[in-house]
Amino acid sequence: MLSYTEENYLKALLSLTGFEKGNEEAGTNELALQLGVKPATANDMLKKLREKGYLEYEKYGKIRLSDTGRQSAILVLRKHRLWETFLHQKLEFTWDEVHEVAEQMEHIQSEKLIEKLDWFLSYPQFDPHGDPIPNAAGQMPGYERVLLSELELSIPCRVAAVKNTSPAFLQYLGHLGIGVGTILTITAKVEFDSSLQIQFDNRAQMISSKFAENLWVELFENPNHCE
Repeated sequence: MLSYTEENYLKALLSLTGFEKGNEEAGTNELALQLGVKPATANDMLKKLREKGYLEYEKYGKIRLSDTGRQSAILVLRKHRLWETFLHQKLEFTWDEVHEVAEQMEHIQSEKLIEKLDWFLSYPQFDPHGDPIPNAAGQMPGYERVLLSELELSIPCRVAAVKNTSPAFLQYLGHLGIGVGTILTITAKVEFDSSLQIQFDNRAQMISSKFAENLWVELFENPNHCE
């Protein structure tokens, strides 16, 4: 059985190398930065995980998850996102509160509990932040998204997910009244600083280029029927 710390390392490696980013390898320093530990500390844990067969790794070299490591990491991610969904949908936690609590709950080992949780939630495909939830077989739902910053003017779109899940950004979105499912359109771009004016809920709002770079949106097959 993996320890909490070992599961956290595998999940962090998946975010750096896995299906969501398309990379196959990560560096020790990169991993240490993501986990907030020293490279030497990360190196010690990586040696343990290599010995258990969860990854391929040479000291301070590139890291690659093994098939076993990848599947274990996907399971932790699945539990995390299901718990976030449960906390948000059933216990009315706000979307900026769920991550910290789900970090604790993702280490529960009961497979039966997770299967029941998935059933209880009616098998959700996406969590409150719009991130895909792996199914019991470790497969992700299909989806197509672009960053808001990549859109041209006057193209209606729907907010699909947030790239930045920090509480500060999520709280700012909440203050503006923007969430997953919000329909919006870019109506103007400022050449000087690349800021944008967006239109949603019959009102206009100026946003920064950084804001637009952290919001995933999906386009409509038929822009004339986007309500």
